[in-house]
Amino acid sequence: MELRHLRTFHTVARTLNFTRAAAELNYAQSSVTEQVQALEAELGAKLFDRGRRRLALTPAGERLVEYAGRMLLLAQEARTAVEEEDGLPGGRLVVGGLETLCAHRLPAVLAPLRRAYPRIRVTARQGNRGELYDWVRRGEADVVLTFGRPPRDERTVSETLAAERLMVVAPNGHRLAGYPQLGGPELRGEPFLATPPGCGFREMLDGLIDSLGPDAPVIDTELAGIAALRQCAAAGLGCALLPELAVADAASRGELAAVPVLGDRARTTVTMTWLRNAELRPAVTAFLTTARTAFARPTAPTAP
Repeated sequence: MELRHLRTFHTVARTLNFTRAAAELNYAQSSVTEQVQALEAELGAKLFDRGRRRLALTPAGERLVEYAGRMLLLAQEARTAVEEEDGLPGGRLVVGGLETLCAHRLPAVLAPLRRAYPRIRVTARQGNRGELYDWVRRGEADVVLTFGRPPRDERTVSETLAAERLMVVAPNGHRLAGYPQLGGPELRGEPFLATPPGCGFREMLDGLIDSLGPDAPVIDTELAGIAALRQCAAAGLGCALLPELAVADAASRGELAAVPVLGDRARTTVTMTWLRNAELRPAVTAFLTTARTAFARPTAPTAP
């Protein structure tokens, strides 16, 4: 398989559009089509379903896209290694993270990484929980940072970097703002804001509701994104359950009240996930090591 064919296939798989892929690769659209067809002929498998409304990967394409991403990254890593004179790792590194982690935790990792490994070219991508794990599995991100336990997947490896305290966020003057901790009958029936099902923050709230039983709050409104949760809670639309790092600055400025959660559901974890064996690439290993140091909570990696 030619690398240029794999690169073209991977770009089409990411954009799901031959025209956009051609523009991104600076190819004529006919060249993109020919390269994908040549790859399909070589593999003896159809890689895309070319429906009337949208392009979609076939099961064979879904399987290939992960390998293509890894092969392209390894090719870049090999070129960089040959060019290096001092043995320091280089190449492109794609790091993904949830909005809050990108804003509040990732800079503390990337700054020392840049100082120690100036040849590593980092691309940081922000996404939701589902997108981040898909990017890792598809080879579109090398490492991602999320909250909570990752889905079980034999293709990936995950490691807990830190624990993060959970807070009930409420508008100033709210009846819950006067409590030192929350986690009992005082929450019964309280309207809460939540992200849609499947989101990591929704899982945290669902876990709290399940643990409290009859004393649980109720989900009143769904919002997309942690910024919307924080701002709407401050405006009085309802309370929210968020990690402390997402609300500490706003609470210190007096924009809202943040009260710690008591009990078994009082904390979540910051988790780092990467594709199994990706640490064979020096740039990935450099990031993993730097992240462990930055979070100051090194632990042995465990498969989910």
